[in-house]
Amino acid sequence: MKINISGHHVDVTDSIKEHLEEKFAKISTHFPTLISLDVIISKEHDEFNVEISTNYEGTSIAVKGNNAVMYPAISNAAKKLDTVLKHRKGQLKADLHEKPELIEPESDDEIEEEETNLN
Repeated sequence: MKINISGHHVDVTDSIKEHLEEKFAKISTHFPTLISLDVIISKEHDEFNVEISTNYEGTSIAVKGNNAVMYPAISNAAKKLDTVLKHRKGQLKADLHEKPELIEPESDDEIEEEETNLN
C-alpha cells in the first residue's frame, strides 16, 4: 500500500513516516484491495490535525483526527479509518447475501376462490 504524506506547517521527518507505516501495516493486511492513502498532517492553533483520505471498493473515505500532540492525533485518525473500513466491508458482505423474498399473505377472497375451484 502506498502512503502519500504531506505536511502543512509541519516537517515530515523519517520517524513520522516510519510511525505512519507502522500504524497502517495492520490496515493494509486486513484490506488488501486498499491501494493508497493520502495523509495530510497540519498544525493550527497549537493542535495537530491529521486527515486521511482513500478510495475503497468504489467509495471515497475520509477521516480526521486531532490532538495537541502529533502521534496521538495519528493514532486517533488510524482508529477511525479502521472503523470506517470495517463498516464498509460489512456493507459489501451484506450485499452479497441473498435477501429473502417477501411474500404477502393471501387475502380472504383469494382463499375462497381456491376453495370453490377445488370443489
